[in-house]
Amino acid sequence: MRIEQLECVAAVTRLGSMRAASEALHMSQPALSETIRNLERELGVTLLDRRRTGATISATGGELLPYIIDVLESVDRLRAAAGDQQRSSRMIRIGTVNAATVPLVTPAMRDFHAAYPTTQVEIVNTQQADIHRLLLDGGLDLGLVNLMDGDDVAPELETVELFRGRAVLCCRTDSPLAGLPAVSPQQLLSEPFIAMRSGYVMHRYVHRLFRDKPPTFSYSTDGVEMGKLMVAQGLGVTIPPDYSVAGDPLERSGIITHRPLETDDATVILVIQRRRTRHLPTAVRQLQAILLEHAAAYRSTNQTPDPATATGIHNHEDAGPRVTSK
Repeated sequence: MRIEQLECVAAVTRLGSMRAASEALHMSQPALSETIRNLERELGVTLLDRRRTGATISATGGELLPYIIDVLESVDRLRAAAGDQQRSSRMIRIGTVNAATVPLVTPAMRDFHAAYPTTQVEIVNTQQADIHRLLLDGGLDLGLVNLMDGDDVAPELETVELFRGRAVLCCRTDSPLAGLPAVSPQQLLSEPFIAMRSGYVMHRYVHRLFRDKPPTFSYSTDGVEMGKLMVAQGLGVTIPPDYSVAGDPLERSGIITHRPLETDDATVILVIQRRRTRHLPTAVRQLQAILLEHAAAYRSTNQTPDPATATGIHNHEDAGPRVTSK
């Protein structure tokens, strides 16, 4: 039995005649008829009622048609999955909000390239809402985004916590703030401030931190990487997660540093997300595993809690999954 034989029967049934089916399948009517007769002989049943006015599905054929359609749909799914595997063997697209570049993203890319040297990885720097949309549309394979405690998590996406950090002040090493053991929000009110644009978690965090007395936003930018460069040039200070500053080349070279904030509300959570699917391409699965390995190493080195014991993603009937502390 061949897939082409089943496709012939389905085409005659769908189009209502041998002539229309032969044209749609780009084969002659005698060849189409012989293909179906060979299938009938193999199955030992008559699938079509043949008359001078045309051919229609027989009673037995009608009973078997749902099984034929199931087989053809399974073949279509198999071909689609194979296409995804082939695409992912050439390129993986990962979206990020510019978080944890040094401790997570760059070492993971290095290890992945060693394992899959012919697979290209495209890193897309954009906002969380864009990452969610592209994940659901198939435009991204994986996404790295920041969350805060209590944030809702899209139920259509599989979300895994990588690690937790704290929001910190990032400033130049020659700033008076760099000599303080910790910095209060009030001490930042007179500082030129570099904010993340609306749509980033750190934009929301800053508004929550300062409540009714926000600093004068001298600048706003897309992502912490540009923010750190602006800090290095003496344009102001910014507030990123600690895991987006620690170990940065600008910090290692002594140009920028970071200080704790005097607040009990400083937790920022980095998660990895992907679309829920039963057919995850092998290369994407391996890249996710590598990112999880590096996240575990970061937690161990920095003594951050293991997500399995420190946090959870719980389903709320009225609001969907939500990240909460345990």
